[in-house]
Amino acid sequence: ALTLGIATVFQDLALCENLDVVANIFLGNELSPLRLDEVAMEMRAWTLLNELSARIPSVREAVASLSGGQRQTVAIARSLLLEPKLILLDEPTAALGVAQTAEVLNLIDRVRARGLGVVMISHNMEDVRAVADRIVVLRLGRNNGVFEPDASNQDLVSAITGASNNAVSRRAERLRMERDHSSSAQAEELRP
Repeated sequence: ALTLGIATVFQDLALCENLDVVANIFLGNELSPLRLDEVAMEMRAWTLLNELSARIPSVREAVASLSGGQRQTVAIARSLLLEPKLILLDEPTAALGVAQTAEVLNLIDRVRARGLGVVMISHNMEDVRAVADRIVVLRLGRNNGVFEPDASNQDLVSAITGASNNAVSRRAERLRMERDHSSSAQAEELRP
């Protein structure tokens, strides 16, 4: 995949918490591995992180001391090191707080702005809607629909679960009907 320009950031991030940011970004791709070029690696790490507008206090800080959003940033920076054309992100906002999730979603926007393709795998539809150009639902290993980010929750849930008549879809339909009825009643009241 790497030779084809496809990089992956896994859900567990695969970071070494005892190593600093530079060591994690270059892990397995060290510059001059027989005699590490620490200065060049640190400069390249800062360049990558600055391009992502990352808020990392120091590239010499151990990853264990970073927040979840900062760790995700380090993992994404590592994936950019080999200059891929496409990045696969597996559940990038899982187990993050609201502020850290917003930070990661902004980071995804910045990666897209660099002209890279981004595929985000997520169960959180609000996060997906925030950054998606289109939503593709895979169910049981098959494409079960392609949607615009403004697709209804009912359509998405139906495609995800394979059920079009469930509690969520019935509730959404009931709310839509109540909203339509309320709008009609208000329009009647406004007529002379």
